[in-house]
Amino acid sequence: MPEPDDWIAALPEPRRTDIAAIDQRIRAVAPHLRRYMAGGFLAFGRYRYRYASKREGEWPVLAVASNKAYISLYASPIGVEPWAERLPKANVGKGCIRFRHASDVDLDVVDEVITAAAAKDGVLIESGR
Repeated sequence: MPEPDDWIAALPEPRRTDIAAIDQRIRAVAPHLRRYMAGGFLAFGRYRYRYASKREGEWPVLAVASNKAYISLYASPIGVEPWAERLPKANVGKGCIRFRHASDVDLDVVDEVITAAAAKDGVLIESGR
């Protein structure tokens, strides 16, 4: 698995610049989060989850993926829907914000998402699923 900087460096432009900007933003807003690669994602921090079925696991509190048509910012331990109206150029799902370029999103809003997700670092989240 590549190191985060190597993964970013290997991306084509303009994706490299856009993901580097999001990476820098996460590192500035939440410098305490461990940065690493996980399953093809640029990942930050970890939280534990436990479902009612007793299934348990760990997942990054924040992750960035370079997909063919867009960039995905995953903030799985929080629901990102509350920020959807403030990110009109993004496609916002339950725990993911998808956008084509970093300039398509209000980075101050992204900072709020980063802060909220980073607060879940090391936390156990139990779900009724």
